[in-house]
Amino acid sequence: MQKTAKLALADGSVFTGTAFGADGEVHGEVVFNTSMTGYQEILTDPSYCGQIVTMTYPQIGNYGIVPEDVESSGIALQGFIIRELCEIPSNYRATQTLDEYLKAAGVIGLQGIDTRALVRKIRTVGAMTGVLSTVDLDDESLVKKAQSSPQLVGQDLVSQVIPQSACEWEEGLSELAQSSSTHSFAGNTIDTLKENEGNTGCDYHIVAIDYGMKWNIARHLKQLGCKVTILPGNCTAQDVLDLNPDGVFLSNGPGDPEPLTYAIETIRGLLGKVPIFGICLGHQLLGLACGCKTFKLKFGHRGANQPVVNQDTGQVEITSQNHGFAIDPDSMPDEVEVTHINMNDNTVAGLRHKTYPAFSVQYHPEASAGPHDSHYLFQQFFESIKQAQVSS
Repeated sequence: MQKTAKLALADGSVFTGTAFGADGEVHGEVVFNTSMTGYQEILTDPSYCGQIVTMTYPQIGNYGIVPEDVESSGIALQGFIIRELCEIPSNYRATQTLDEYLKAAGVIGLQGIDTRALVRKIRTVGAMTGVLSTVDLDDESLVKKAQSSPQLVGQDLVSQVIPQSACEWEEGLSELAQSSSTHSFAGNTIDTLKENEGNTGCDYHIVAIDYGMKWNIARHLKQLGCKVTILPGNCTAQDVLDLNPDGVFLSNGPGDPEPLTYAIETIRGLLGKVPIFGICLGHQLLGLACGCKTFKLKFGHRGANQPVVNQDTGQVEITSQNHGFAIDPDSMPDEVEVTHINMNDNTVAGLRHKTYPAFSVQYHPEASAGPHDSHYLFQQFFESIKQAQVSS
């Protein structure tokens, strides 16, 4: 028997549909993603911590759940909203249905609502707080809860998704095809990692600072011949430098970048000492460390079809994006310049420091399920490392 679930928004709107996944009640910022595929990667992207995600594509769950394709060890988002659930997936790699996956993870799903109407409301009013419930079905009660729920702005959500200790990435894409297990980290401490420094055949040692990092980033760096050490997002600049890295990667992550003063301080301590490449939240944090300011977008950019123009080449890239904040171009100091622009709204999609080897983009060049137009940025990172080694 189908169970009723409701979504109430802070503006008083209520959407009634059918529950799937787990039972319960959650609150979060209600956002939407326009990707046609990649729902599993979206579910396991830690950047969605604190949010209730709506998929605009009408049918979700067609290819089930594949353990090898996850982007983290769990689901960080608060709830999942779709138009229609596919209950019989067609995929020889799948081990679970979407419904079974959400049940096991304790995540509430809502289907059967007019997702087009919900998305139009978010685009008009802006992303807002909502409550998703299978237990309280009183409209007035749910609206009051949505109106009293905390806003995403000003929260430190990174602290909820970062790893507890330093780790070394063990698995690259070359092993992925032969493995049916989920990915794992070696349980190495920072002291152990220092001792092992140099005992690798990789060309470069990259320290990736994890603010809620998607695993495909580490997969790409590993595949390209790097030793990849992952440090939690609350590490210090000295923690990073003690590992003697060739380059530092600043990862994606959830929420508002401005409360993350510890991360901004760490990046400031690394500028000019080691090449830096940041994406998504890492891009915003690099900007803040360089003296820029950020602002909240009306409804954010979330999807695999965002056009970005490269200011150096004039080439247009179709990119995967997931963010609700952006760099304020009017706040940029003279030593920072814009490298990429989002063609939908002309927001800053990339920047670089004019003096130090540090650059970043607001999108995901490692994107899975795609697109792959921006893979060249990893090579650009390696070129900056080579130049830094020659200069030293």
